[in-house]
Amino acid sequence: MKEALFVADDGKMRCSWCNVDQLYQDYHDDEWGVPNYEDQHLFEMLCLEGAQAGLSWHTVLKKRAHYRKVFDGFDAEKIARYDDQKRQELLSDPGIIRNKLKVNAFIVNARIFLDIQESPTSFSDYIWSFTDHKVIDNQLRNMSDYKATSPQSDAMSKDLKKKGFKFIGSTICLAFMEACGMVNDHFMDCWTRHQ
Repeated sequence: MKEALFVADDGKMRCSWCNVDQLYQDYHDDEWGVPNYEDQHLFEMLCLEGAQAGLSWHTVLKKRAHYRKVFDGFDAEKIARYDDQKRQELLSDPGIIRNKLKVNAFIVNARIFLDIQESPTSFSDYIWSFTDHKVIDNQLRNMSDYKATSPQSDAMSKDLKKKGFKFIGSTICLAFMEACGMVNDHFMDCWTRHQ
């Protein structure tokens, strides 16, 4: 069975999934699992988690800066207006994952994201409602404790799909919830729990 934790060069114990390079460790230490309530950041992470489908998060993380550049800083208003010429430009860009369905999902999801923002609530309030606006702390001790989906990610996926979002299955939703700090899945002995 894969170990849940590893000791990095700096002597700190971290979740084993980030034992790839410094980029991954910095993401683990500074962002993953930190509660975030900013609509634009939440939109960016929802898009990127969808781009990850079938791939590793590390693959997407390495391309993140370029994604931000070519997708206008994840400005949903701009993305929602992308035309066929812009789509073709994106699909020819080797700096992103050139999957037609995933690129189209960014555009479709931007439009629905904006619809939610125009409702009486913010996107943040809407998305955090799936955890009752609280961080779910799973207190994982070993790999066997980890689950790829949850009742909350199931409910989020179902509702987002109903609204028309693409690339938003339950596993993607849980990864999104972890990334944005709605769920704390750092293992119990990971140093970030003691920050």
